[in-house]
Amino acid sequence: MVESTLWHPVALSEAVAAQAPLAVQLLEQPVVLWRDSGGAVHALADQCPHRGARLSLGRVTPQGQLECPYHGWQFAAGGQCTHVPALPSFVPPATHCARHFETQEAYGMVWVRIAPGEQGLPVFAAEGDARLRKLNCGPYDVAASAPRIIENFLDMSHFGFVHQGWLGSREATAIDDYRVEPTPTGLLATGCKAWQPQSNLHSTAAAQVEYTYEVTAPYAAVLTKVPEAGTTAVEGWRESIALFICPVTPVRSRVWFRLAVADFDSPDEKLQAFQHTIFTQDQPVLESQMPQCLPLDLRAELHTAADKASSAYRRFLRQSGITFGVC
Repeated sequence: MVESTLWHPVALSEAVAAQAPLAVQLLEQPVVLWRDSGGAVHALADQCPHRGARLSLGRVTPQGQLECPYHGWQFAAGGQCTHVPALPSFVPPATHCARHFETQEAYGMVWVRIAPGEQGLPVFAAEGDARLRKLNCGPYDVAASAPRIIENFLDMSHFGFVHQGWLGSREATAIDDYRVEPTPTGLLATGCKAWQPQSNLHSTAAAQVEYTYEVTAPYAAVLTKVPEAGTTAVEGWRESIALFICPVTPVRSRVWFRLAVADFDSPDEKLQAFQHTIFTQDQPVLESQMPQCLPLDLRAELHTAADKASSAYRRFLRQSGITFGVC
């Protein structure tokens, strides 16, 4: 399965403490995360190979190993069993091990890859821009497939209806033509324009806002938006927002947003509240869509020229061999 060779976000870095293991789920696989005594994060299948107990119910030893709650078997970072309390002198062989997954930390999150692969983490170019402040929003647990959520993120036609008075207005719903080009990681849509009553926290007037969308991985995307000059309380306002999704099951997802904004003064809670408002307007509509999995056959649903970014996204998923969350 192609999806298993990709990096996926599974938790905020701050949620993985040294004192206790954390249970997560990725691609229907239960996973346990923990930090060792040096602060590094590790991931194993959340199932003891001895009698199948959830390792996440256990503890992290003072030496930074993971201890099973049932019989106290201890596992090192790579999954090897190092100690069986019932047999103190027993040296566990290499076959006594739990399934191990690769991990890395980036964008304030822990990422896991189920199987070896060549593709790196989704790129978020704004991360390296010191002129922009970064913070995360979420997680949001959504009863929708990851591809449905990405497609909604790429869609401007719903602004005047789902986000009436915020990102759009029923009196200005026309979508001008925009450009879409394929990229190795998905697509790039440029020249996307929308009239918005309030495009961001600091909007002082309705404005024409120009968007750029980029799909950076099958379940990740980034938008940048620049409002007209003089329509925000912060001079030179611009922002970039990354959408990172953990595909929990084909029809359940865990969602985070990574914000990069030209605002170093507002409290985190205020910046997060705006993004929270927008996404919780989207969520009930996303959870209502049928089928829950995204149809890749372009004949399965109707399309117009305003939908060409989402149509390109569906073609990309099909060409990439993605099977999780699609039909």
